[in-house]
Amino acid sequence: MPSSQSQPPLRDDAWPRVDRAQAEEHGPWAPTGRWTVLAFSSREQWTALERSLDEAAGAGGAWDLRGIEQLDHVGAQLLWNHWGHQWPAQIDMSDSQRAVLDQVARYTVPLPAPAAQGWTTWPARLLAQGPALLRLGRQTLLLVGQLALDLVRLARAPHRGPWRDFSGHLYRIGATALPITALVGLLIGVVLAYLMSNQLRNYGAESFVVNILGLSILRELGPVLAAVLVAGRSGSAITAQIGVMRVTEELDAMRVMGIPPGYRLVMPRVLALAIVMPLVAIWTSLAALIGGMLAAWSALDIAPVFFWQQLPRAVPFVNLGIALAKSAVFGMMIALIACHHGLRVEPNTESLGRRTTASVVASITMVILVDALFALLFRGVGFR
Repeated sequence: MPSSQSQPPLRDDAWPRVDRAQAEEHGPWAPTGRWTVLAFSSREQWTALERSLDEAAGAGGAWDLRGIEQLDHVGAQLLWNHWGHQWPAQIDMSDSQRAVLDQVARYTVPLPAPAAQGWTTWPARLLAQGPALLRLGRQTLLLVGQLALDLVRLARAPHRGPWRDFSGHLYRIGATALPITALVGLLIGVVLAYLMSNQLRNYGAESFVVNILGLSILRELGPVLAAVLVAGRSGSAITAQIGVMRVTEELDAMRVMGIPPGYRLVMPRVLALAIVMPLVAIWTSLAALIGGMLAAWSALDIAPVFFWQQLPRAVPFVNLGIALAKSAVFGMMIALIACHHGLRVEPNTESLGRRTTASVVASITMVILVDALFALLFRGVGFR
C-alpha cells in the first residue's frame, strides 16, 4: 500500500488574508493567499483572518478576488457568509472563482430569522403548547379516575387487595428513609438555631427561639423537607421501577394476563406514600427540633427542659394537624407524578432517564406549589 504523505506547509504569503488593493483609503478589498481547507487548519491564521474580515466591509463595498491563488468551496462559503448571502456592489474575479461562488450561492440555505423574544410572544408560545397541555390533562384525569375506581374496588373486597405490595412499599419508602431524613433534619435545626441566636441576642429575646423554631419547623420546614427528600429518593425509584417494567414489556404481560397495572402498581404506592409521608414529616420535624434544642442550649444557654416546656405553649396543636394533612397531600402528589412518568416511559433507556429526571423535578415543584396553597388557605389558623 502506498504510504500517506503529509501536506507541505504553506508559504507565509499563501495564508489567506484580506487587505486593501490600493494605497488609498477607499480602495477595493482584495483577499490574497489560498482560501482552502488546508489554509484554514491553523488556529492562529484563522484568528488573524477573522480580525481582517471584521475590518472589511460586507456586500456594500468593492471586492477584487483576482489575488486569490486558490479558492475552494470552504473559502467561497466563508466569503459568501461574510457578504450576508448577497453579491457585493462591485466585484472583480476570474471565471473559475465565479463558478465556485455561483455554486455556493445556489445551494446555501438561508438561516431562519430569530424569533422575537418579548412579552407579546408568550401567548403564541402558550397556544403552541396547547395540545401537549390538553394531552397531559387528559392523562392526569385518567390516572386519578382509575385510582378512584381502584379504591372503590379495594373497599368492596379488601381481602383481595395487594397488601403485600403495600407493606413492601411502606418499608422501602418509610423505614429506609428514616436515617437520611433524621440527619438532614437535625442539621437544619442546628443551622436555624445558630442563625437565629445571633439576631435574638441583640434584642435580649433569646427565649423566642423556641417560638420561631417550633412554628417554622413543625408547620413548614419539616413537611417540606421530608417531601423533597422522599421525592428525590423514592419518587425517582418509583418512576424507574415502573419504567423498567415498561422497557422489559412487563406491563404488556400484566395486561395480557388480565392484571390491571393501576390496581397493582399505582394504588399501593399512592396509599403507602399517603400514610408514610405524615410519619416521616413528624420524624424529620422532631429531629430538627432536637438539633435546634441542642444548638440553643449551646449558643443561648437555654436548658432542654425549658425548651420542651415552652414548645406546646408557643406552637398550638392545630399546626400539627395542618402539617399532617399537608404531608399526606404531598405523598399522594409525589406518588401520582412518579407513577405517571413511569407509565409514560418509552421502550428505550434514554426515555427512562429523561422521565426519571422529569419526575423528580415535577414532584419537587408540586410540593412547593401545594405548600404555598396551604399557606394561603390556612394563613389565619394556628397563630396565637
